[in-house]
Formats: sequence, structure tokens, C-alpha cells
Amino acid sequence: MDILLLQILNGLDKGSAYALIALGLTLIFGTLGVVNFAHGALFMIGAFCAVTLQRILNLSFITLDETQKDFLGQPLKVKTPYLEAWFGPETGGAIIDWSVPLAVLFAIPIMLAVGVIMERGLIKHFYSRPHADQILVTFGLAIVLQEIIKHYYGANPIQTPPPDAFKGSVDLGVMMGFDVNAIVYPLWRMIYFAFSTVIIAAVFAFLRFTTFGMVVRAGMADRETVGLLGIDIDRRFTIMFGLAAAVAGLAGVMYGPLNPPNYHMGMDFLVLSFVVVVVGGMGSLPGAVLAGFLLGILESFASTAWATTTIPGINQIVIYLVAIIILLTRPRGLMGRKGVMEE
Repeated sequence: MDILLLQILNGLDKGSAYALIALGLTLIFGTLGVVNFAHGALFMIGAFCAVTLQRILNLSFITLDETQKDFLGQPLKVKTPYLEAWFGPETGGAIIDWSVPLAVLFAIPIMLAVGVIMERGLIKHFYSRPHADQILVTFGLAIVLQEIIKHYYGANPIQTPPPDAFKGSVDLGVMMGFDVNAIVYPLWRMIYFAFSTVIIAAVFAFLRFTTFGMVVRAGMADRETVGLLGIDIDRRFTIMFGLAAAVAGLAGVMYGPLNPPNYHMGMDFLVLSFVVVVVGGMGSLPGAVLAGFLLGILESFASTAWATTTIPGINQIVIYLVAIIILLTRPRGLMGRKGVMEE
């Protein structure tokens, strides 16, 4: 039972990232009808927002410490972060330690701006173009953004550690009544899953319970009729593109402590997230979330020693096998709208 629960937790952890990225992809496809291959790059930019804030908070000045000497007997040069000098070692150190959670607030306006600029500057010119053109131009944009990140931040992964309070593991076995140390799980992975759940719930609540969201959902169903009512649906869809970018960016910010950000992390998630969208159903928000978690759990079980020994490499191809089966039996996906991808 403990092994089973551990694999489910691992699957929910992976599925959280899949679901968040796929949710943003589906928002863009459902509102604008655009296949956005640059969405993985938005995930990457979010992760590097955390890296940037971490570097800003760690800006330091050099002082000479007369109480410490180097091997030549000279006063030792000591780097002191400006935050510690301004607010004191404890408060300044705490702000630096909490750089990743603070990066959530830092990334929101940046990702909104990036999404709006991307939609107004490039994507809007391809609304009426074939999906093949959309894929080519957005994939090219993803490569450009990837190379920009590589130029300014380098090719090596950059550590973005979580706050000290959230390092280490938690014993779920004791909490659930099992044997001691039966289920020991990293604390930040649980926080990432909880964070993803909150973001997903917030997006669905926004679309369902706000006037703005209801107009957007109506526009997704019948854009022309909503436009005839005198509503500027294009402006609302632009805002939704920005929100989708923000969702992907926040997923990247919080994912940094799990996997150090690097310039190709967006591409690593891009293909998998599109598979999730297709399996869930193009344009279906609940389908994207459901497929993200289901495929994450499936990949987790396929990565066990028993599975990889029985069928070598199954952990690398299981998601694609499921996608093939779904597309052959139900082209619209698990929860896709009738007629989508069934022509």
C-alpha cells in the first residue's frame, strides 16, 4: 500500500506541471484557436523570473573584515548583501531565503506583459492562417526565446532552492497511520501539488463565477454572436492570452526547486504538454487537467523498477502509446467537444 501511494504522489507531482502547462495551452486554443508551440518557452521564462529575482536579492557589496585574514595576512574581503545591510542579517536573510515564493509575485506582471506583447505583436497576425503556419511561427519564437535565455544566463542549470522551512521531507506514513518512515516524501513536491491545485481552481472559478469569465466562455462557444452584442471579445481574448502566459510562468517559478532551470526546460515539457492537451480534448479545460494528472500517474507507475524491467523503456513511451490509443478510438480526446479533430 505504501509503494502504491508513493507512486500516486509521484504521479500527482508530475501531473501538476503537465496540467498547469496544458491548462494554459487549452485556454489559448479554446479562445483564439491558435496552436501555440511557444507555450513551453513561457514556462521557461517563469522559471528564470525566479532566477532573476534571486540574483537581484543577492546583490552584494564588498567590505574588508579586519577580524579575518587571508593567507597573506591581508584583511579578508567579505560580500554583504544589500538587503542584509539595509534590514539586518535576520530580516534581509529571510527575504533572500524566500526568493522563490516572492518570485510568484514578481513573475505575475512580467508574464502578463509577455503574453499580451506576444499576442498583439505576433499571434494576432496568424488567427486566420492554417494551424501549420501557427505551429511554425510559434515554434520559431520558442527557439528565439530559448537562445536569448541561453545567451544571458548560460547553458548550465541554475539552482533556485526553496526556503529552508520547506526543505527536507515529511513522513506521510505517520500522518496516515502507516508504519514509521513508510512514506517519506519531499515537502516541496507536496507544496507544488497544492500550489497547482490552487491555481487550477482559481482559473476555473474565474471563468465560471465572474462576468469577464462568462463572456469569455460564451466567446469560446460562439465568438461571432458575442461580437454582434457589442462586446469587444478580441480585447478579452488578449487578456486571456496574458493569463495563460501567467499560469505557465507560475508553473515554471515553483518548479525551479524541483528541477534547476535551464534554457531547454520549455522544450522538454512542450511535447508532453501537447500530448496531454490532445488526450484531454482540444479546447477542453477539464480534459486538460484530468489528462495531466492521469498521464502523470501513469508515467510514475511506468517508471517503477518492475515496469522498466518487464518492458525496457516503457517509461519513455507510455504517454505516447496512450495518446495513440486515444486518438484511434476517440479522436476528440477524453472530454473534447464534438467535431474538434474529428474531420
